[in-house]
Parts: sequence; structure tokens; C-alpha cells
Amino acid sequence: MYTATILVADDDAVARELLADALKQEGYAVEAFSGGEGVIARGRQGHVDLVLTDIRMGAVDGLTVLREFKRMSPDTAVVVLTAFGSLEGAIEAIKQGAYDYLAKPFKKEEIKLVVKRSLDHCQLIRENTRFRQELSSKGQWSPLVGSSTAMLEVYKLVARVAESKSTVLLQGESGTGKELIARAIHANGHRRDKPFIPVNCGALPDTLLESEMFGYEKGAFTGAVGTKAGLFEASNGGTLFLDEIGELGPALQVKLLRVMQDQEVRRVGGTASVKVDVRIIAATNRDLEQLAKEGKFRDDLFYRLNVVPITLPSLAERREDIPMLVHHFFEKYRAGSSHGVHGVLPKTMVLLRQYRWPGNVRELENAIERAVSLSHGPLVTPEDLPEAVRQGAIDEGDRKLSQEDPTHDVYLTLEEVEKRHLIRVLKETKGNKVKAAKILGIDRRTLYRMAERFGLDIGEEAEGAEKEPA
Repeated sequence: MYTATILVADDDAVARELLADALKQEGYAVEAFSGGEGVIARGRQGHVDLVLTDIRMGAVDGLTVLREFKRMSPDTAVVVLTAFGSLEGAIEAIKQGAYDYLAKPFKKEEIKLVVKRSLDHCQLIRENTRFRQELSSKGQWSPLVGSSTAMLEVYKLVARVAESKSTVLLQGESGTGKELIARAIHANGHRRDKPFIPVNCGALPDTLLESEMFGYEKGAFTGAVGTKAGLFEASNGGTLFLDEIGELGPALQVKLLRVMQDQEVRRVGGTASVKVDVRIIAATNRDLEQLAKEGKFRDDLFYRLNVVPITLPSLAERREDIPMLVHHFFEKYRAGSSHGVHGVLPKTMVLLRQYRWPGNVRELENAIERAVSLSHGPLVTPEDLPEAVRQGAIDEGDRKLSQEDPTHDVYLTLEEVEKRHLIRVLKETKGNKVKAAKILGIDRRTLYRMAERFGLDIGEEAEGAEKEPA
């Protein structure tokens, strides 16, 4: 069984030993250091899974440790340790790539939770990298962006099915990237040098779609002044991507089923059959199985299509991929921008991560293209986002704040971090203002002023209402 290697760096001996002992009890291989120099030197010697580093240390602080590990070992997760007074440094560390932070004083359960989550994240990144490399080794073109658990499962299926001849059915909401996945399957398989032809089954009436897909002979209908090969023949040896397959009419469903069974097509108005070798990848945002049960889609065709089903997650199910997608689209559209846009404000990223994205990745891409086009400064601001995104994100953010989740992994403003930390400390002290103020390192008057600023009702301040326990 693999044992994760964790490095702890803190110039506070008590905090350092507390962390090291707690992690050793969980079965991890732990090495402790009193400063940043030692932990960086150890990192150069061999693989490290996780680094826990204090922000404020001697000559080499936690941000330096973070930057060095990002440079020499990008797949090592870094968690920063901070006191309440240095939360601003923790926010800066997260902006620079730290996975999470732990606020002092530590609670054992919180340490275990953050460490497990960080190590799971590390493992996910490594698996994601491996599967992406596997795909890259098979083909030169890969549109896959994201490192979430849900997308990793998609990558695995793409890698495994690419070289096979099996029919693939892609399912998912509109805008989730079904055509991109279809192209990735084609580009990473042995048909990569043959045509990839997409056809939208819902874009044309059945009569036109039939002649497009199967071709026609001269004189087959008015306007058929010559013979034309259809898309099946044009994609011979390659892949035919049938998008919105659920919109196919009954007659075309029968004809498609026959082609899939016999691997030959007959042109409209023709009598001879033409052999074809075509891999079919179909896509739908509808529940084909349910349509088949209702008699609205042929069940035998459904079974033919549903050999390897791949379900693409909605963007709401893979929110952790949003920063990566934002960066991808930002770089794509920044190249064509006439004014110098260099990045995205953290508060803009908060809104992008909180919005529900009913239009999924397509809607996100459109929002980033718009923001880059409208931005007049070096950074994309919330005002550059569509109104629907700004308002929808605020509504969603309010709902999440009401859940009082201090571990929610979006980029937060310093004020939001302070509020959540204050709520957590008050909960842990069961509302005891004396204990809460002591933990926070402030006096009670400051505690009341903070609570008032954040709209928290912690009771009236009364002289002598609470005394320091003897």
C-alpha cells in the first residue's frame, strides 16, 4: 500500500510537532522542518506528495516555499498554515496556487480533512496527467480541458474506446462539449487520418437529411440533376458524428439501423448498395432510453447506438474545472484582442465559479469572449461579465454563504474569509465572546465591531457580562 510523503515546515515548534504527530498517527510518512530552506532542499531530493508550510517564517517564508514547489514539483499539493492575523497572506498563497490553508489553532479533525482532500487532489492530477499523455501519444489533437473527478472518468473512457470500432453514444446537456469529445475519440484512434464528418440531425427536415446522409441518384427528385454521394460514403474509413440523434424521424431511424447492421448504403432513387466502413459516434441531450420506452425512438436502434455510453457532466457538476477553463478561453481570445488584457480579477473568478451555467461550457466560453472584448483595463472585472452571470452568481453566492461553509474552495475576498472564520470560531466556542476574542487575538470591543460589520447578531455587549474563566 502506498504511503504518502508529507513535509511540515513551521518555525513554531509546538505547532510543528502537533501537525507531525497527528499526521504520523494517520499512517503518513512525515518529515518536519523549522524553516523554508530545509523543506525546499528536501523537495529537491525526491518526490513529495504534500507540503504544509507556515506563511510567516524566517528568511525563506511560506510563499517562497510555494513558488519553489510549483516550479520544481507542480504535482505536489501545498497547504499554507496561518494565524488569523495573517489570513491576507493565505489568500495571496491561494492565488499563487496553494491548494488550501489551515488556520491556527488547529483541530485534529480539520487537519485530517484538509490533508486527505489535498492528497486526493494530488492523485487526481497525476491520473489526469497520465490519461492526457496517453491520449496525446495516440493523436496530435486534444480539446480536453479539466481535471475534475467527473472529467477524469470521461478521459478514461475516451482513452479506452479510441482504438476500438465500437459505436459510442455521448449523452449530456447542451454545451457540455459532446462534439469535442467525439473529435478526441476520432483523433486518438486508428481512423485519425480519415475523415471526421459531423451532421446535425435536428438542423434539416428528414427529406433533406436523408439525401445528405445517404446521397442520391440523378433524377431521384426535382432538382437532382446529377448523382451525389452522401455523408456515409464521404466518411468511409473514418467517423460520422451524428449530433442530436434523438431528433431523427422514424423513417430515417429505420434506414440508419439498416446501414449499421449491413455496413452498406443505398442512395435515394438508387437500386445498388455501396459498402462503407464508418464508425458512428452519436450524441444527444435527450434521454434516448426513455424515448424508446415511450415508443418515440426505436429500441433496436437505441441498443445499436448505446454500445459505449459516455455521459458528460454539466459545468455545475465540475465547478473545480472553471478556473482552468477560464484560463483556456482567456488565452484563446486574448490573442485576438487589440488591448492589453493580462488576467482576471479574483472577485471576477468568484462570480464565474458561483454561477450555475445553464448553458455549460459553451456559455462560459461566450462569457469570456465577451469579457475580453469589453475589458478596458489590464484585468477582467465583474462589470465585464454578462448581467445574467453577475446577478446569478450573487444569488448563488448568497445561498452558499447561508450554509456557512468555511471550506468552500472558491477564491474569496479577505472580508469573506474573515466573516467565515469569525462564524467558525464563534461556533466552536459556543458563542463565548471571551474565548472567541482570545482565539482571534483581539479584544471584545473589536469582536463586537467585527460582528456588527458583518451583520452577525452575537448579543449585546455589557460590562462584566462575561469574565475570563479563572
